[in-house]
This record gives sequence, structure tokens and C-alpha cells, in this order.
Amino acid sequence: MRHKKAYLFFMIIIALLLYVQTVPSTGVEAVEPNRQADLDEKTWNPLIAGSVNSRPIALIVDSKEMKLRDEQLYMDQDKNLMLPVTAITNSFNCAVNLYDRNRLVVEKNAVELEFLLNGDIMYRNQNEVPVTTSMVEQNGSYYVPLQQVADGLNYSYQWDIEDNQALLVNQKPDEPSIPYTYDYRDKGRKPAVIDQGKYGTCWAFASLTALASSILPEENLQFSPDHMSLKNSFCTDQNSGGEYTMAMAYLSSWQGPVLEEDDPYGDGYSPDGLKAVKHVQEIQIIEGKDFQRIKEAVYKYGGVQSSLYTSLTGSASRSMYYNQKKYAYCYIGTEKPNHDIVIIGWDDNYPKENFNTELEGDGAFICQNSWGEEFGDDGVFYVSYYDTNIGMHNVVYTSVEEPDNYDHLYQSDLCGWVGQVGYGSDTAYFANVYQAEGAERLQAVGFYATGKDTEYEISVVRDFQGPDSLNQREYIQSGYISNAGFYTIPLDAPADLVPGERFAVVVKIKTPNSVHPIAIEYPADDVTMDVDLTDGEGYISLYGSTWDSLEENYQCNFCLKAYTDNME
Repeated sequence: MRHKKAYLFFMIIIALLLYVQTVPSTGVEAVEPNRQADLDEKTWNPLIAGSVNSRPIALIVDSKEMKLRDEQLYMDQDKNLMLPVTAITNSFNCAVNLYDRNRLVVEKNAVELEFLLNGDIMYRNQNEVPVTTSMVEQNGSYYVPLQQVADGLNYSYQWDIEDNQALLVNQKPDEPSIPYTYDYRDKGRKPAVIDQGKYGTCWAFASLTALASSILPEENLQFSPDHMSLKNSFCTDQNSGGEYTMAMAYLSSWQGPVLEEDDPYGDGYSPDGLKAVKHVQEIQIIEGKDFQRIKEAVYKYGGVQSSLYTSLTGSASRSMYYNQKKYAYCYIGTEKPNHDIVIIGWDDNYPKENFNTELEGDGAFICQNSWGEEFGDDGVFYVSYYDTNIGMHNVVYTSVEEPDNYDHLYQSDLCGWVGQVGYGSDTAYFANVYQAEGAERLQAVGFYATGKDTEYEISVVRDFQGPDSLNQREYIQSGYISNAGFYTIPLDAPADLVPGERFAVVVKIKTPNSVHPIAIEYPADDVTMDVDLTDGEGYISLYGSTWDSLEENYQCNFCLKAYTDNME
């Protein structure tokens, strides 16, 4: 009914304007037609835009409504719908990169669109295309005309004025979204190549290289592996090695990253008091050997951290599995991975003859190593699709925000995802209790999906008075997560908290084919022996009605975080 009234009001405005145009002029001076047209546009267009912008504008792509959060569609004064650049990747399943803060490149398979800030033309596959409006910047956010994006990527476009919806349909749904070859070196997306030297820090180098690639080309930062390997919450040193879950814990808890210039590598010293220069809010784990999803992640988000088995130990070493002349590597065998690298591209037609091992077919991932520019082709080499380990363990950083995105982070899992707990079922409830430091607004919740196709429900308990009060939880929202990993979920209905209030975040989680769907932190071995169980208050339930203390009954902490902002 509300939409019908808005539509009726809008049609009344149209009728009034049409009426005004048909009333004869009683003035002495006649109005020239072109001047009348200009007057009509100046009066008419802002009224249309004001009516459209007075309520949310929905973006429907292939019958699915795209969820936009911080930046929304709007109609400009020339009746162009303007699309936030941050919404393009997921809406159109394509690569989006901003160069020098004034040139936007959108890629989807064989199509490349280029928008210039405040320019009167765009380019489609390097051919000039006139535009009715240009890419614009508002308060640090960039917007492009939706019509131009849709036309350029072969989508039909329809504006539903009654329901305030932009309807788009892919006209070539059977075409692949990614090309047969893609290389960060050609796109200005390759991070700096650095040398890990004698230390067992490839895991830190790989994670921070992947992270740096996810913000290129817009930002070119070099992060400190020294800080990640020395200032984490694990009982280990730089000679002991590590793994991607340690990097995930360090980054998701905002312990880092810090800049390389603030903590140089290799001196055995990491200063106290350094703060994270970015906040990592989402880290996806791609299922083993799913090469299509790995390629899509490289294309859309950033380099993918993966692992190899190699007998190579540095740029000067030799291996029967490595062709030095072609920079081509392939191991086929039963050895487990012992070295982390970053996938920065692929070539489906890379010749199988370039490898020392006889292979069934062509194709290779383009990988960046951490042995300096003396190794491979300036630090880059090719790993065959047929390598036993490449693509088995895959991590990509899909949401990296500024360090002022939230005022407070409440957590009790500095070591992150160490193990899992549950009731022998794919579904369970878990809750963490925290105490608000001041007048704050609960804005988001963070947790791990321990497997793909995870479903969740989020609820909140204010004024927590004990486990029984968890049954009076207030449902906020539910959702679906495609890949395993760490996720931050902004709340549709933020909760206001008073100073000193004890509040609980409650999550119901369902992970298919899992018997222990909840991620936990606990002292599992020598590396995690310093886990602190006194900083958390967690409760677990099978059906969400009877609750057990996690710390008392299971001796562990939930990986469940709460993000708040100060209330003015």
C-alpha cells in the first residue's frame, strides 16, 4: 500500500507538470521552444530523482535481489541510476579494479569496460563509447551509471518505477565469466616479491602477499611478516613454521597487519604497540581442487594462498620436479605440502611439455613465491594443474576494511579456529557473553563457517542474567555462507547497549555433513598451549533451550566476535 501511494503521488506530479506545460502563456514575451524544454528538464528531473530516492532502490539481477549495505543506488539529477562500484563484483560476477583513484576497469571474460572519473566517454574493449553521465566520487565512494554497466556487460535493463526496482537479466548466461588466461603482472595487481631467507615463515609471507594483492591496484602496501610471525598468540618462533589458520587468527583478531617499514623483516625483533593498519573482516576457504572457484577468487578478490610439496629450499636450490628454464613445477606423489605460495593467475593453455613430468594435459597456475626475484621469472613460476597439492588448501581475503570501521571488538579467541565442537549433528547453538564498556551499538557479529553451504541465524540477548536468559533471545537475521572461512555479518537491526550491560550474541549454525559445526579455540598442542580460557563466557546447546557452559564442560572458547560503535 505504501508503494502504491508513492506511485500515485508521483503520477500526480507528472499530471500537474503536463498541465502547466499546456496552459497558454499570458505574459507579453513568448517562450522559445528550446528554452521551454530546458526549463522542463530542470524542473522535471529533480522531482523524479527526489521521488525515486525517497525510498530504497532495489537492484534485481537475474531474479535475485542484490544486498547493498553501506552504499546504495541513487538517481542523479539527469535521471541516471548510479551504481556503487563496491556492488559491481558480486552483482555481475566480474573483476573490478580502480587505478590511481580515477580509472575504473571492469572485466568479464572477453569484455573490458573502462570508466574515467568525471569523463564524458567510457571504453568498451578500448573502443570509445559516449556516456550520458560519468563516474563520480562522493565522500570517498565511487559510482558509475548502471545503464552503461548493464549495456557493456550484455545485460538487459528495465526500470520499474512503481516498485522502485532496477531489473537486469544476463543476455549471455552460457558464456563463462572468466577468461582462459589471467595474470596479475599484466594488470598491475602483483605485490612486491620479497625473500623469506633462512626462516620458516612462508606461511606469513604467503598470507600477507595474498592480502596485499586483494587491495591492489587501488592501494600498494607491503605488510610485515616479522610482526605476523613474532607478535601472534601462538607459542612458536620463526624457525618452527606455521599454517594458514594461524594467519587467519592473527588477522581476524586485529593483531595485524602492520607495515613492513614499521617492523622490518629478519632482525629477530618486533616492537610493541603497533596497531593494525587494516581490519580483515572476511577470509574465505575454497574447497580443495575446485579450480573454477580458485580462478574466480583470483579474478574477483585477490591472490589465493595455497600449498606445495617441494624439495627446493631457496632460489639457488635444484629439484627434479622443477624446470628452471621454463620456470615450471609439478610434483605428483604422496608427500604432504611443506611450502606456501600465492596463486596470482592461470593459463589453461600452458604447455604440458614445459614440465619435467609427463602429464595428461596442458594448464598451470601462475604463482608468486617468497624466495626473492632470483627465483623463477622475477619471483613467479608456473605450477601444473596436475600437481598433487596445488589447490588443495586455498585461502583468499575477500573483505579488508579501514581500521576505524568499528570502535570496539569483543572476542575471546586470539588463536582462532583450533578445533570444532558439536553434538554429533550438523546443527547446534552457541553463544558468547560480553560486557559493554560504554554506551555502544552492536553493529556486527563475526564467526567461522567450518564447511561450505553453512546456514546461520543470529540473535541477541540484552541484559544477560544467566543461561536461562538465552531463551529470551531476540532474533535479528539469518543467512547463507557458500564457502568455509571467517565472516563478519553486519546486523540489519543493530542493538543499543548501555554502559556495563552484559549482553550475549547467539548463533544457530547448520553445516551440512558436519558433526561438530562450531569453531573453537583450546590448548590442543605446544603451539596453542597458552590459550586463555578465563577471558570467555560461552554456552552451547543442541536445540537452543538447555545450555551448557563451554569453558567448564569443554575447556575451550568459542570463535564468536562482537563489533560495536560508540553511541553519540
